[in-house]
Amino acid sequence: MNPPASSPPEPAVPWGKGSRDQSEKYFLQGPHHRRHELRQAFRIFAECIRGFRVLHFVGPCVTVFGSARFPEGHPFYALGRAVGQRLAEAGFTVMTGGGPGLMEAANRGAREAGGRSIGCNIRLPVEQRPNAYLDRWLEFRYFFVRKLMLIKYSYAFVALPGGFGTLDELFETLVLIQTKKVKDFPVILVGREYWAPLTEFLSDRLVRSETISPGDVNLFSITDSAEEAVALIRDRALTQFGFTYGPRAKRRWWLMER
Repeated sequence: MNPPASSPPEPAVPWGKGSRDQSEKYFLQGPHHRRHELRQAFRIFAECIRGFRVLHFVGPCVTVFGSARFPEGHPFYALGRAVGQRLAEAGFTVMTGGGPGLMEAANRGAREAGGRSIGCNIRLPVEQRPNAYLDRWLEFRYFFVRKLMLIKYSYAFVALPGGFGTLDELFETLVLIQTKKVKDFPVILVGREYWAPLTEFLSDRLVRSETISPGDVNLFSITDSAEEAVALIRDRALTQFGFTYGPRAKRRWWLMER
């Protein structure tokens, strides 16, 4: 009896449509053996601890969200670069998702202005490599751990034009502010024309349907200007939050902190 014909190889997974790590797919399929769940819990814990250790000394950050798909030469890329530059000149560390496109633009602007540039990269089916303008970067397996780091260390959040990932990060940040889980940090949408349909939907549909409160649309500001965005952030950081995390953390040699 002839052996069965081998099945043809699976087509390449499109960008963002799945994970090459089969353990992650298995983990998200529902309940599993307790040993497996425990191993996954330890893996998540280890990823959190690694992020805390690396980012503990990065200083006052502003996180910039934005699409990976706008290349150099696009007007949005120039806008992201200007945002990164102005943030660095104001004394902030610029943190992004660490990838290409508008994340690269913001990191590049910060680096060129002599500021600090940090990236929290994510493993994707089609590899998203860290961009070339990072002073420090981390790579995460889990999106939720990555988002934790992007939010935990920042005084403010800038949303440049983007897709599902940017919207996910933006709305999770707004929910945390709305529900008082974090302080009322500035959230700035940069690009009026791009964000106009979204802001109209929030005002015309959600507020009128009473699924959000009228004041919730004031949780963010919108502008076309990198200078205006950073001025809003700087003023709030100085007056409301004191532009500090409190006493400067000391590095501990016995924890191998450098």
